[in-house]
Amino acid sequence: MPKIINIEDVLMVERPNIREGTLRSRRLLTGEPGTPGNFSLQLSSTPTYFSPRHRHNFDQVRYQLAGDFDFAADGAMKPGSVAYFPEGTYYGPQSCPTGSETLVLQFGGASLSGYVSAEEHERASAELAEHGTFAKGVYTRLKPDGGKINKDAYEAVWERVNGRPLEYPGQRYLRPVFMDPENFDWLPLADQPGASWKHLGEFSERRTRLSLYRIAPGASLELADHSIYFVTSGAGAVGEVTFSSHATIYLAPGEQGSVRAGEPVELLHLGLPHFS
Repeated sequence: MPKIINIEDVLMVERPNIREGTLRSRRLLTGEPGTPGNFSLQLSSTPTYFSPRHRHNFDQVRYQLAGDFDFAADGAMKPGSVAYFPEGTYYGPQSCPTGSETLVLQFGGASLSGYVSAEEHERASAELAEHGTFAKGVYTRLKPDGGKINKDAYEAVWERVNGRPLEYPGQRYLRPVFMDPENFDWLPLADQPGASWKHLGEFSERRTRLSLYRIAPGASLELADHSIYFVTSGAGAVGEVTFSSHATIYLAPGEQGSVRAGEPVELLHLGLPHFS
């Protein structure tokens, strides 16, 4: 049975931030720590935020709900936009001077580097803070001779968790991929009357898939397994469990389910990468 998380059931909590600014988030869904496919889905609210140009050894997908998020030469995210940030690819600097609300999926990418869990991240950050400082996305530690060692904040955290230097995967994509779904056409699903979709893209050999779905009132949509669906608008039910706008629907590998729309429903589909 798919898992349904209604947004009002998850508290917004201010989190420790190794970048710059205030970070509040609702932790909606997590994967299995220690596996290549571990992931974290959060709805983040950032009154102000800054990070220098950097890269990761995991993938990210972002969906902008409110406000603007600027990524300098890479582009800007406005409400309704979607962006894919591949592992190994530099992006930013990023800034949010006027407030923003963003759905953020972070997950292990094709290189099998995995993804550090929130608990591991927070524990390592606290340990590092005992011996140095985090400022504007950089971790600084003093050497015995009074000199300084500067390192990207996430890189320092990852190395603390794993006990070895972080090796970044090669760039499959030279830049992040910014998408404006408004400029995609809705195409009807021939085998599912009342449902249509916008296919935004499929990425890497592990086949991360991004799409939007629209369901007319009274119609149904069969859901794909190993997937996350975020309700961008509308209300309906999965089986006997109801959902409303900004709910999350999760199907593990091998699970089946369908959405029935009680009113017009739009869904963002995040098809997780395959590692089998």
